[in-house]
Amino acid sequence: MQSLTDPLNPRLGLATLGVVVASALFGIVPVFARSLTDAGMAAHAVAFYRYVLAVAVLMPVVWHWRHLPRTLAWGAFVGVVMGLGWVGYVRAIEVVPLSTAGVLYMTYPAFALVFSWALFGDRPSGRGIIASLMIVAAAALVSRPGAVPPEHVPALILSLAAPAGFGLGISVLVHRLIDIPVLARIGVVSAGSVIGLAPLMLATPLEAIVPASANGWLMVVGIGLGTALIPQLIYTFCSPLIGTARTAMAGSIELPVMFAVGWFFFNESLYAAQGIALILVIAAIVITPAKRARSIAATLKPGD
Repeated sequence: MQSLTDPLNPRLGLATLGVVVASALFGIVPVFARSLTDAGMAAHAVAFYRYVLAVAVLMPVVWHWRHLPRTLAWGAFVGVVMGLGWVGYVRAIEVVPLSTAGVLYMTYPAFALVFSWALFGDRPSGRGIIASLMIVAAAALVSRPGAVPPEHVPALILSLAAPAGFGLGISVLVHRLIDIPVLARIGVVSAGSVIGLAPLMLATPLEAIVPASANGWLMVVGIGLGTALIPQLIYTFCSPLIGTARTAMAGSIELPVMFAVGWFFFNESLYAAQGIALILVIAAIVITPAKRARSIAATLKPGD
């Protein structure tokens, strides 16, 4: 009888393929996000629609765990931070090349290490620190002076709110949300994001939050279903089957998919700096120790 860890086991291959497909779907977020903002939708509305479908589907699961109010409160808090942070990413990809915004988004493991150490005393390993420094170097490479027009630098800085929020979410998830199952974690974090974005939605004119065409509604459904709920569920189901190291390597496809989306859909040029940054990020993911934190982090994929 084949072990699940046997490389020739068909279940292992299918689970690995599942993580690859889910990560690729996370990587195509800009296709929907930029299309919606180009049509006049506010960035926070795009973020709201990405999370609201998961809330509608998973709230019954969250409700089942209502006897753990403190745990759910932590999840909702993380969701608020992540939802508001993701608005910065959506605004950045309106003006900044996707390759640059994507590399900066992939700095979230470095933020996770910092927050885990600062808030919960979880001291990072040497390999973890080296991997984080490699990711920071990649981010510095694509955002160095002259690489981005000066008028777009504020948007680039604002985009760091997304990986910072995700990094905080990972650290809180690992240390505060382990008492509830995976689907409840996704649901409560998504609910927190919706709660955090609701005031912005209420303060925004209707024409900036409601799609103006049938194509706009298709994009709304696509960003909620095709880049959030479905890949989250696939990722959550498959990642425990293949382990954290293989999950990290399979999931690294997300960044080159972002590069390809920028090139194919938005005619963005790719330069040597982006290529070097891509290699640094993937290498950092590969050398990162396969700790429990990485597999748990997979359940938070907001992402992106």
